[in-house]
Order: sequence, then structure tokens, then C-alpha cells
Amino acid sequence: MDKASITEGKPIRCKAAILRKAGEPLVIEEIQVDPPQAYEVRIKILCTSLCHTDVTFWELDSGPLARFPRILGHEAVGVVESIGEKVDGFKQGDVVLPVFHPQCEECKECKSPKSNWCTRYTNDYLSNTRRYGMTSRFKDSLGEDIHHFIFVSSFTEYTVVDIAHLVKISPEIPVDIAALLSCSVATGIGAAWKVADVEEGSTVVIFGLGAVGLAVAEGVRLRGAAKIIGVDSNPAKFEIGKRFGITDFVNPALCGEKKISEVIREMTDVGADYSFECIGLASLMEEAFKSTRPGSGKTIVLGMEQKALPISLGSYDLLRGRTVCGTLFGGLKPKLDIPILVDRYLKKELNLEDLITHELSFEEINKAFHLLAEGNSIRCIIWMDK
Repeated sequence: MDKASITEGKPIRCKAAILRKAGEPLVIEEIQVDPPQAYEVRIKILCTSLCHTDVTFWELDSGPLARFPRILGHEAVGVVESIGEKVDGFKQGDVVLPVFHPQCEECKECKSPKSNWCTRYTNDYLSNTRRYGMTSRFKDSLGEDIHHFIFVSSFTEYTVVDIAHLVKISPEIPVDIAALLSCSVATGIGAAWKVADVEEGSTVVIFGLGAVGLAVAEGVRLRGAAKIIGVDSNPAKFEIGKRFGITDFVNPALCGEKKISEVIREMTDVGADYSFECIGLASLMEEAFKSTRPGSGKTIVLGMEQKALPISLGSYDLLRGRTVCGTLFGGLKPKLDIPILVDRYLKKELNLEDLITHELSFEEINKAFHLLAEGNSIRCIIWMDK
């Protein structure tokens, strides 16, 4: 008998990296993962990676979103171990992506091509489980509940995910590449294709050359953008950016007394057709907006403002035709659009390998935080069985 048939319907004991106090190293402990309930799937995580959003919540020490103990992680790929009742479309052994952004497939927005905002579920980011509120599927060695993280929690050997957050994918794609499609790559490419809908010959500026920003670059490159300007304070990112089609670079530290938006307008005569803010700073969101051309310039905000600060935009600039919008998950509908990205990769149309700069074992997971903080990592793959 295989392990799945032995553990089906029973709790599983496995290792997880637990956040017990804000900003402190994760602690690898043995936990219990309960069986999936109705509309849920228990999956074995194959590999995961560290995203800036994980770091933001790792540092968060107060407010309703700060919860301890907790299992972070949301960019991952896994295999279905068992399914709960009322689960259709998934079976044991399927390769799946757990995705933080839900798609119920039933609400008005899920059925509309205009948006990926699932009105049934997206407004709730406080619960542990999608349909069962604060009920947790994780318990520590003392039998105490462990909090989930945005309905994924991938820093564990096994996790339980609602089907609204799960996408079945082709097993042909390398699993480390697949993991990136569950957040960073989907967000960046989706923003370029779905939200901005960049045209051939466009001029584009990208603020922040992390995994999301480089995925934006890949998306606009494939759309035929003529000029792609990358803005980042880390000079090492510039060489990497060239592999994704970036043609020009701006280091804010070298702009002197000029604002970044002034430099961009000088480089583009009047301003960029599109700007993408991929860092999450209110001041840069404003600069991104001012970097676009009057009449038709469009700014897309992808970064989550780290302190939830407001942004200030000139009303006259808005009257002159500039627009700004935000997006979660790049405007993509996970169940519909992720398989398309998988197909484009398998056809060798997407360059994604260069996003992976480091690989670690699960026991080394805390090193990933240091690599990201020091600016030495784009994406670090964390292998559960390495």
C-alpha cells in the first residue's frame, strides 16, 4: 500500500517551520495535519519559495494580521495526498499549485472577463480556513492550534487547502518553475498582459527588479515593448534584468537631485506609456504615476504598501489623462490562466529559470530570509526532501 492510502482520512505527523514570534527565526517542529474536510484537499508540498509578502508578515508584531504561532509560505507546488468530500476535479497524485488568490467559479466576478476579484471569498483574509473560519488544520506537539497563512501555509511538508485556492497543472513542468507560477510570475506577467495590456512598441518603466518586476519585464518583452526601463537601487539586478528584455536602467542613488520621474521623462521625451510599481512604497507609487506620459499613461500598482500608507496624486495630472490602478495576482483567474502560463513555458516561450538564484533544503529555510534581506536572492527554492 502507498502512503496516501495509509494516511487517507487520518491525521499526518510531519515537519513544519513555525513562526512563534515576529522577526525571529522559524522553528522546525513536528506538527499534526488533520484530514481535509468538505471542499478541501491535503497536499504534500514538493518545494516552496520565500516571497516578500512572507517577510512582511514575518516582521508584523501587532494588529489583527499578526498571529502566532503560524505557518507562513504561499508560493509552492505539491501533490494531492487525499481529498475531502464534495471535491471534484482533483484526485490523489495530481500535481497542484496552492494559490493565495481564490476563484470560486460561481460568483458574478468569477464568471466575468472584467475582473479576477472573487466577490464570494476575496474580502476575507483573516480566517484560517476558507469555509470554516478560524478552525485550523494544524496542531503543534502540545495539541495547540497553529494559524494558517492566506489559505496556503506552504512552509510545511503537508498542508490543507480549499479547492477555491487550488489549481491542477501538467506534471511535465519542472516543479521549481511551477512553484513560481503560484504568485510572483503570475502576478508580474498577468499585470503586463491582462491589466496593462501592453502593446507592441510601447515604452515601459518597472520600479523594483525582484521576481515580480522581472516577471513584468518578461511579460512586456513578449508583448513587443520597444523600451523597458528598470529602476532598482541594487546594481546587480541590472545584469539579470537584461536577460528579461530590460533595455535601460536607473539607479535612484545616482539620480542626484533629480526625482526618478524626472529622469524617466527625460529618457522617454514625455513619459512612459506604462509604469509598474512592484515594491510597495507609497512614495514610489507616486513617482511611478508621475513617470507616465500625459493623455494616456497608465500606472499599475502591484506592491503591497508595507505600512498601508495613502498615496497622493495631483488632480491636474489625473485630468490630463493619466490613470492608475492596482491589481492582485496580476488580474489572472488562477484556474483559467495558470494552465495557460504552464503551456507557454512548456512551449519554451517564457524565460523563468533565471528567476531562481538559490536553492536550499527545508532545514536551511531561515537562510532564505537572510538572502532576500541582503538583496542577494531573486527567488530561493526550498526543497522539502533535499
